[in-house]
Amino acid sequence: MVFAFIQKSTQRVLLQLNMLLYNLGVFFYSLFIKTASLFHGKAKRWVEGRKDIFFCMQKTIQEKNISGCVVWFHCASLGEFEQGRPVIEQLKKENPEKKIVLTFFSPSGYEIRKDYEWADAVFYLPLDTKKNAKKFITLVKPQQVVFVKYEFWLHYLKELKKQQIATYLISAVFREQQHFFKWYGRIFFTSLTWYQTIFVQDENSFKLLKEKGLKNVQIAGDTRFDRVFEIAQQKKELPIIEAFCAHSKVLIAGSTWKKDEELLLSAFKRIQEKYPNVKLIIAPHEIHASAIMQLKNEVEVSCALYTQTQQAASSSVLIIDTIGILSHIYRYGAAAYIGGGFTNGIHNILEALVYEVPVAFGPHHKKFIEAQESLQIGIATEIASEEELYSFFDTLLSCKEEATVETSKKIKTYIQNKLGATRKISTALQ
Repeated sequence: MVFAFIQKSTQRVLLQLNMLLYNLGVFFYSLFIKTASLFHGKAKRWVEGRKDIFFCMQKTIQEKNISGCVVWFHCASLGEFEQGRPVIEQLKKENPEKKIVLTFFSPSGYEIRKDYEWADAVFYLPLDTKKNAKKFITLVKPQQVVFVKYEFWLHYLKELKKQQIATYLISAVFREQQHFFKWYGRIFFTSLTWYQTIFVQDENSFKLLKEKGLKNVQIAGDTRFDRVFEIAQQKKELPIIEAFCAHSKVLIAGSTWKKDEELLLSAFKRIQEKYPNVKLIIAPHEIHASAIMQLKNEVEVSCALYTQTQQAASSSVLIIDTIGILSHIYRYGAAAYIGGGFTNGIHNILEALVYEVPVAFGPHHKKFIEAQESLQIGIATEIASEEELYSFFDTLLSCKEEATVETSKKIKTYIQNKLGATRKISTALQ
């Protein structure tokens, strides 16, 4: 009995310490980003976007009459939005009376999706303080709340729990090494109990949370599979891309960074010496004018920009200097290289796989379940050098038709077996 009392007291002290550290972290983050806003564009947008935020929110909510059955979706940035998007659209289609309030933490998500047609209102999320959380929830009055993948804002979650508002976490992934399972992250683990349901992507996450004693866990899968499948069914026509590809085999590189492009251009130069008719499409992650022109200057063969339609067809390399079409371009490819694997992590490989296009990517992919699974079944390749990237392209360009068909079947089966996460989650929100 004494031991149990000591244990409970220790846990309570740890939780209080965790919360204190969390509040200090939020405070210093706010201080840092305000300082950074003086000379950093993204930080400046983060700060300016939150000026008079509650006044702007109240005005928008009144003007658009956002009340009644309000569902609040929160995404950190654009990547998380793409995972929440299928659920938002499914929910809105089946329940048009529901009002969708969408929030972002990052400017890169907000700026691109602030006019998202399926949401009734889009806001920046105010900084996570006890006062802000209470004020935000009182203003929005959500009946249901959905956080996507990685968002664990403790004051918001605690206030939602206090007000008994049904809160869900979707497309989540958990690993033993995460802070939830460390002594200094005890408060974050406790916050997992505040969700009504945690929808995880995979069985490993499910088993881990169950072993830790959580009961509010379900396997739903990754909603991005539903999203890319839906995009693939649209079969959007891209005349410039079709003219560029013509009768050539085309290699596609999506969301590339500097290191990706260095390997890519070197490997492609060798590939074109062996296969003169092969072409390359590059969709860089950064598309501001200076980055595009620098990339173009580094290409040693004939090169055109997507916006220069008159030069596209006769060029060997096409650089996509606009956004919004990459997910449709992959269907023209014989093989795809997905960027980000030499920085913080690979970008979306599913956008290519859904067209039954084999993919390659750099070594930083361990946190991505779809990458691990694709490597295991032989529909993806990890590369760490220009030689390995050349070999990947060469193998696919030289392989016999039977091998190509077999790979396509593998990819198709993989995608088909992963569909359905959106339906599982949206059903829970009805």
